[in-house]
Amino acid sequence: MKKIIFSLVVFLVPSLTLAQTPAIKGDPAAGKLKAVAICSGCHGIVGTQTAYPEVYKVPKIGGQNADYLVSALKAYRSGDRYNQTMRGLASALKESELVDIAAYYAQK
Repeated sequence: MKKIIFSLVVFLVPSLTLAQTPAIKGDPAAGKLKAVAICSGCHGIVGTQTAYPEVYKVPKIGGQNADYLVSALKAYRSGDRYNQTMRGLASALKESELVDIAAYYAQK
C-alpha cells in the first residue's frame, strides 16, 4: 500500500503542478508592432536563408505555441540556445515584449 501511495505522489503531484501553470498571455497587437520592426525581416518571408555567420534557413515561427516561443527567446538570451543574431535581439527585449511577440506569432 505504501508503494502505491508513493507512486501516486511521485507521478501525480508534478502533473498537477504543471496543469495549474497558466498559459503565457501577451498583447498580439503590441507584439505585431515589435515583430514588424525586429523579427519580420527574417521570419516574415517564407524560405529566407541567412548568410552570416553561416548559411541556414530561418524557421517559420507563425502559428507556433506562444509558450514555446517565449522559452526559445529566453534560451537565446541566456545562451542556452545559440545564434549570434538571435541572442543580440532577444537580449534587447524586455520580458513583456517577449510575451507580446510570442502572442502575435502564435495567432498567425
